[in-house]
Amino acid sequence: MLPELADDAMVDAPILPGQRNPLRSVPAFRRSGHGGLEDPLRLGRAMRLRLLAAVRALLSDPSIAELKDAPKLAAVVLYAKSRAPKGAKNDNQTSIWVAELGRWLGVGESSVHRYVLAPLRKSDALHTKVVTDAQGHPTGLDCLVMPLWRARKSGGGSHPLALSKAELATLLRLVEALFGPGWAPGAKEPVPAGLLAGRTGKGAATDRLGLLLMVLNTRASGWLQLCGGSVKAREGRGAATLARLLGCSPAGARKVLARLAEAGVVVRQHKVTATRMRGRGRVMLLPVARAYGRTLAPVEAGSGSGAVFLQRPDGACGDHAPAEAAGPLGTSGIGGAEEAGKAGDQERPDGAELHADHASVVTPVVPPQLSCGFSGEGRGAECRRPKRACLREDQAADGETGVAESASPAAEEGPLRGEKPEESPVEVREGQRAAGAVAGGRPKAVGWEKAQQQRRVGLPADLGLRVALRPVAGLWERLSGWQQGQVEAAAQAELTRLAGMLERPEMAPRLLADRCTDRLEETGGEALVDRPFPWLMRRGLVQRQACSDPRCDDGIRLDTGAECENCGNVVHIRRARRAKIAAEVDRELPGLSEGERRRVLEERLREQAAIEAEDFVWRREQARAEQARRDAARAAARERAERECQAAADADAVRQALPCADCGLQRSAGLCEACGFRRRTEAVIVEAGLIAATWSADLDDADDVAAVAAHVRASLEADIARARHEFLELMEPGALEADPVLAASALAFAALQAVEQALPEYRSSALGRLGRTEEAEAEARRAYKTEQGRRWYKHNPHGADAVAAATKAADAARERTAQYLLAARLEQLRERAAARSEAAAPAPWTDRLPELAARPLDGEAAGAVIA
Repeated sequence: MLPELADDAMVDAPILPGQRNPLRSVPAFRRSGHGGLEDPLRLGRAMRLRLLAAVRALLSDPSIAELKDAPKLAAVVLYAKSRAPKGAKNDNQTSIWVAELGRWLGVGESSVHRYVLAPLRKSDALHTKVVTDAQGHPTGLDCLVMPLWRARKSGGGSHPLALSKAELATLLRLVEALFGPGWAPGAKEPVPAGLLAGRTGKGAATDRLGLLLMVLNTRASGWLQLCGGSVKAREGRGAATLARLLGCSPAGARKVLARLAEAGVVVRQHKVTATRMRGRGRVMLLPVARAYGRTLAPVEAGSGSGAVFLQRPDGACGDHAPAEAAGPLGTSGIGGAEEAGKAGDQERPDGAELHADHASVVTPVVPPQLSCGFSGEGRGAECRRPKRACLREDQAADGETGVAESASPAAEEGPLRGEKPEESPVEVREGQRAAGAVAGGRPKAVGWEKAQQQRRVGLPADLGLRVALRPVAGLWERLSGWQQGQVEAAAQAELTRLAGMLERPEMAPRLLADRCTDRLEETGGEALVDRPFPWLMRRGLVQRQACSDPRCDDGIRLDTGAECENCGNVVHIRRARRAKIAAEVDRELPGLSEGERRRVLEERLREQAAIEAEDFVWRREQARAEQARRDAARAAARERAERECQAAADADAVRQALPCADCGLQRSAGLCEACGFRRRTEAVIVEAGLIAATWSADLDDADDVAAVAAHVRASLEADIARARHEFLELMEPGALEADPVLAASALAFAALQAVEQALPEYRSSALGRLGRTEEAEAEARRAYKTEQGRRWYKHNPHGADAVAAATKAADAARERTAQYLLAARLEQLRERAAARSEAAAPAPWTDRLPELAARPLDGEAAGAVIA
């Protein structure tokens, strides 16, 4: 049944002067139940097509076609409010406030600035100019719709956008009647709001634009002109038509159509066919129907906001006939209308046959003179059926439910139509499955039986999962085998995540169990959970963060169990923001009523929330970009490190293949072990000779230093020979000859150990000798006197404590001086030794060849060259 038409479906508005064109509606919007000639929705066919062509041309302009619905609707509103040209003057501007434009669109002022004016300016669809008074305060916004300006400049009056003054006034009054914000002039009759003026927020502009396009595509009968061709059954032809008008998807148009139906401006119906089946769907625009005073007769197969009522044809039997409608002879009556929620949305053309709910067999409708109405009537009084017939044809005619038998006795007596008497295994299985089906139901599918066999009644064997899922054990038993596997995997993943977050990972199962318990308490118990699987996957096991802290779950810290401090900060910030916005509203709009103030406050809060959401999305994108940059940098660093390691490995492989520089042993990495020990031994011997020369030789006399170094070398070589002799005595006969390389390394290491043991003795002896020099003694005396002169020893400088402290300070000063002298003299000796080695080293051939070439040849050499 269609909803009754209310008497207050129209809105009054004053008549504008000078509008007497028969192709326009007189702009007076009166609320009446029968419509009137002055109704703005009562458009003539020529006027409707003229306005439809203009709106289509505006929306299809390249500067507007790619925009969203809010900018498109703003362009239509500004176009309708534009001034008509006067003579040669092409004045297409209109003045409006941004807040007023937002009321036309059903959005806030900030949304108009960001999502409406900015895209229109960017696409060159709108030029704006702020109008100010003498004091510089803004008094309005002059807007120039560029498609209209270009149309009147180029095409003149032949362009679809070049409407006359009367046509523009008609379009404006139509827009006002549909979604005008309404206003109350001071000395004039107030203009009421349009039909969708109360529809604000998200999707309001889409709903308003869709209603305008549908009205312009609706005939005087009130029925929308639907598109042709094939459409999706789920959305329907009405949604497909609206999708083509708005340029969106049929699914989105279906939502718009549902919202318009909820607002009471659209009704969806289905034509009644000769067989009383649901026919082709259609959409009625109630405001247009009221404007033309149409009397809507009730129909039997209609729907309001999506509900569909289905009736079955006469003579339907079998699954179509309800039990209480069966006649005394077994003939089926007409079933009553089914529930709206159980009926489908599919549209059927006129005359389409109605099939049963199952797809097993199509039962033909036969005259009622037969007892059962089936083809088995001629098979005797048993009313039996063929073997391949539908399973539910043997149900009792009185409508009582019973268990369907797999085969009747009459069917088992002999073959049917020349078939073999043996039953196939398929038929046997079909009979076994049918034995468990009740009347009016369907045989269970094999996949369902398999799923039921795999279902586990008990909880998982894992102890952690058993503890976590124990509060929802009742829901677990209601799951299928596949669903239990999904829930088990989700619970295991959540336990792993919680274990990595908590300081005590063993508490993760108990924590998840507490979460499930809390969720069940919120729902009201397991009995109120209709669908266990989606409840567990989307509500019971998932964490609900109330803030940005990953440890927050419904305002409770997972790691401590206390209240989340970050949630308190978020609540405090939101309350402060709400108080700030409320103060701004009171300051900017002091004369608002309580309801209007609440509405404005909520609108600004929604705008602020939208801004924060956009900022959050921007920050998230920035974080993703930064993370991608870091990942790329890490990958580059990893590749560079791998290349460096590979290069080092290659260089090491090349170095390992080099022979020894001293002895020439192959594959010794440039220096074999024995030669390395020998080089270190030689360096220690040289160091010991220099240390001995620091106190026993004249540093300015090179011969004296060389003599001391030679004496030290001889002494150390004697120690080396003694160490080698001891090593050879310890070795078994023939061991060294077995591996000469190893023997050479062992002997060289023994020599290194001998000189390294002697080096500390030379250093200690040198420090002792240098500590007795004049420099060391002078430094010791100064330290002694300084320590005696301390203020705490001033009254008794020769006491035991003073003398002990002074002696200790003198010894420390002497040792420091000896170390300094040793280091300074060693540095001096090393520099002189380096200078002598550079002077003794032969010059390279590149430097020596020019010198040799410049020498004159003697007589014999010259004669040899001439010869």
